[in-house]
Amino acid sequence: MPDHSHELLDHAPLSEWLERARLAQRESHLQEGLSLADRIWARADAEGFVSEQAEAGKLRSYFLLRLGDLAGMLAAGQPALQLLRPLGPSTSLCELLRWMSLAACELGDYEQGLACAHEGLQQAIELGDARLRAVALNGLGACFERMGDPWQAERLMGEAAGMLRESATPYERVVTLTNLCTVALGAYHLQQEGARPEQARKTLERALELARQARPFSLQLGDPYAIALTASNFGEVLLLMGRLDEAEPLLQEALNHCTQVGFHLLEWRLRCTLAQLALAHGQAQSAWEGLQALMALLSRPAAGVSCPPALDHLPPFIHLRLHQTCYSAAKALGLLEPALWHLERARAVERRRSMQQLMAQSQYFVSRLEAEIHVDGGACADRDPATFRDPLTGLGNRRCLETRLPPLLRNAEQEDRPLTVALIDADGLELINERHGRDVGDRVLQELAQLLRENTRTSDLALRWSGEEFLIVFPDTIADRGFEVCERIRASVSVHPWQRLSPGLDVTLSMGLASAPPYATDQLIARATQAVQRAKHLGRNRVALA
Repeated sequence: MPDHSHELLDHAPLSEWLERARLAQRESHLQEGLSLADRIWARADAEGFVSEQAEAGKLRSYFLLRLGDLAGMLAAGQPALQLLRPLGPSTSLCELLRWMSLAACELGDYEQGLACAHEGLQQAIELGDARLRAVALNGLGACFERMGDPWQAERLMGEAAGMLRESATPYERVVTLTNLCTVALGAYHLQQEGARPEQARKTLERALELARQARPFSLQLGDPYAIALTASNFGEVLLLMGRLDEAEPLLQEALNHCTQVGFHLLEWRLRCTLAQLALAHGQAQSAWEGLQALMALLSRPAAGVSCPPALDHLPPFIHLRLHQTCYSAAKALGLLEPALWHLERARAVERRRSMQQLMAQSQYFVSRLEAEIHVDGGACADRDPATFRDPLTGLGNRRCLETRLPPLLRNAEQEDRPLTVALIDADGLELINERHGRDVGDRVLQELAQLLRENTRTSDLALRWSGEEFLIVFPDTIADRGFEVCERIRASVSVHPWQRLSPGLDVTLSMGLASAPPYATDQLIARATQAVQRAKHLGRNRVALA
């Protein structure tokens, strides 16, 4: 018999259409839900039902996000935002902003991602809803994780967890624990690349505990995406720990959920992870065949996705993982030409992503500085933010320090919070200028500035203090933690490939730390200067505490 359900629905009230779409959302019927939401959007627009159209826009955005069409999701989300904003702060507006923030950051548009995350947090604050605020803080933390700043991400997510504590629902626990696990995995890879195996091992153990805690809450929640995501994270951590037999069923379970429902982005990530599992089992041919099938899949339209990505338009994290895993498989099989091709593509994606992250962090720094100058008022309010940056390195300068550090010290003193300052001296920069030329010396300063950015949080304040000195302010940081960060910076500099700038070039740092109290800029920096002198006296290329 013919199916007349759509004809019957055409004559039903919009409330019935919306209820059908909500049911599709609850049951993860993504294709059906997207089709319904599209029809509701068009009919509500034609008939002038604003609130119904706004809800349809939010539903369209949700279905597109879960289907992996991130660009389509952002395109659908913008007109929905325009309808929701005039209706005032609401849970729907907070949720849509968080989804858009996630989609934008996955695509590398960190400026839009941060803007949506901040707006969502402000809406939650205006609503006075602690649960919405905690989820919004998690969303903001996820932006920083994608921007390459897992430490700032962890701070925000930890703050979110502390807001709810034992009153958190399974949904809020899944969001917090899953995001923290993702952050820990990102930090693990950074530590592995930075040659800190012991710290990386501890981070991986923390990720395992977070994944283990998230798993039962996702099952209790019953949301298919949450179940697939927590299983995927759990399996990936076990794989990295070498516990292959435990990892495999979790990864396969997650993949089954994704293929059945249509969670395309998570499915693509899982297929890369399963290829890594096959490589770990010594099954390089199986891994290679699976990856080639995935590349073929990504080169043609995926069901339910309006604009499927070509490989060059994949979200950066998927694109990078795909090429890295293909490189490993090709190398294991001795396929040198494909291995080189994938390695070159992976490095190109990584360079592009690093540049986007750097630009986003720099813009975030300038935006915060502009806001603080505006709040301070007075003589600072009319200054050009460029006057607060060193033109060679792009870091803050002394004028920036004079503006930023006093209020940080006041807050630390009033709230009894820790604060640490590190003074950093580039050993023998004058000699480098003499032997290798001033142009090389300038390049050294620029690359040192970049290494400082890569190894500090967005909440930290990095500046060029003088010709060969840098200064970092670590808010909310005790001396021991500051020492760990400085050791990471020192080690990164010592293994950096300086000789590509000039044959025979070698660069090391002498670093001195001082912690408040005292809460006076001059006294704190004087103590850090004494610590630098002690580091130099002890042989340079080391960190010393005041």
